Amino acid sequence: MNYEIYCGPRRCVRALAPGETPPLGAHLVTTWHGYTHHGIYVGDGNIVHYGALMYDVIRKPVEEVSMDAFAEGRPVFVVTHCEGSFEAAEVIRRARSRLGEKKYRLLSNNCEHFVEWCLHDQHRSFQVEVALQFPRWFGERILAAFLKWAKWGQTPFARKWGLTPFSTSASGARGSVGRSGGAGAPPQGV
Repeated sequence: MNYEIYCGPRRCVRALAPGETPPLGAHLVTTWHGYTHHGIYVGDGNIVHYGALMYDVIRKPVEEVSMDAFAEGRPVFVVTHCEGSFEAAEVIRRARSRLGEKKYRLLSNNCEHFVEWCLHDQHRSFQVEVALQFPRWFGERILAAFLKWAKWGQTPFARKWGLTPFSTSASGARGSVGRSGGAGAPPQGV
C-alpha cells in the first residue's frame, strides 16, 4: 500500500481482513490505477466516496456503494488517524450530506479531499501535495545546476583561459558584442 508514503507517520494503514467489518466512520482506501482511492464506511457494508473520473470525461458524483463496488476486487485498507477527527456519527452525517455532489476535480476536490473534509473539516490530499512537489523539486535542481555553471565562469581559472558561461570559443570571444563596444557604442579610434 503506497498511501503510507504520502501521509507519513500521521496515519497507520492496515489491510482489512476477509470478512472483517470496519468501524463506523472509518477511512478506507484501496489501490486504484497507481494511486489510492478513498471512502468512508457508513455501516451495513456501505461506503460513501467520490465516484471519481471515468475515461477522463465522465465525472461521477459522491455516492453510497457496497464494499464490493468500492473495492472492485482489490484489497481494502483501514486508515487510522493519529490526529483527532469527528465522532463516527458526525463523519457519516458529513459524508452523506454531500451525496449526489458532482464537483469532482482531480487537484482540488477528489476522493481524498472529500474524506479529509468528512474526518477533519479540511480539504486536503496528501497524494496531490506530493505530486505537485515534484515539478518544484525538479525545477530547483535545474536552477541550482545552472547557477553553479554560471558561477563557474567567475573563477580565476576560467578567466585565465577565457572560459566563461557565455563564451563561444576557448579564446573568450563573445559573439558580436565585445567589451569595447557594441550596438550604440561610439566608434573606436575617433
